[in-house]
Amino acid sequence: MKRRYEEEFMAFAAARSAPLFRSACVLTSGDVHLAEDLVQDTLGRMYANWRKIAQIDDPAAYTPTVLVRTYLSHRRRRSSSEQPTDTLPDSGAVTEHDATLRITLLDALGRLSARDRAVLLLRYWEDRSVEQTAEILRVRPGAVRNQSMRALARIRDLLGHDLSELVSP
Repeated sequence: MKRRYEEEFMAFAAARSAPLFRSACVLTSGDVHLAEDLVQDTLGRMYANWRKIAQIDDPAAYTPTVLVRTYLSHRRRRSSSEQPTDTLPDSGAVTEHDATLRITLLDALGRLSARDRAVLLLRYWEDRSVEQTAEILRVRPGAVRNQSMRALARIRDLLGHDLSELVSP
């Protein structure tokens, strides 16, 4: 029985690792190393509870919830001695016309609070509803609406209101 659960989890982890990593990169504003750590912690937490998680209808839908909660708990920990920097790490192969936009967006996301990034990730990257986001973050839907509105306003202020020079045809 234990072997069957382990095999199921390994297949699940292999299928969900890449989407989780992309979401984690958005949360961490492009910090690839922290994103890898978050994915590892998320999958570790899911493995520890896999017998229960495997019983739900769609374990893949629960994965971003665990990722965001792992990220927020990491941000709340004060024991971390790592300090954020203003420079972005080298990224993989990105086409020339995307590079400026991506760097600008990641820089702007990096200037937001952890909570604001989490709300934007869940609402717009993961395409979650206000209610789903509220449930994941353990707040009221009205708080999600307010935080989304304020985070988007902050992003607009950081990026400027005319993004046309960043988007190539």
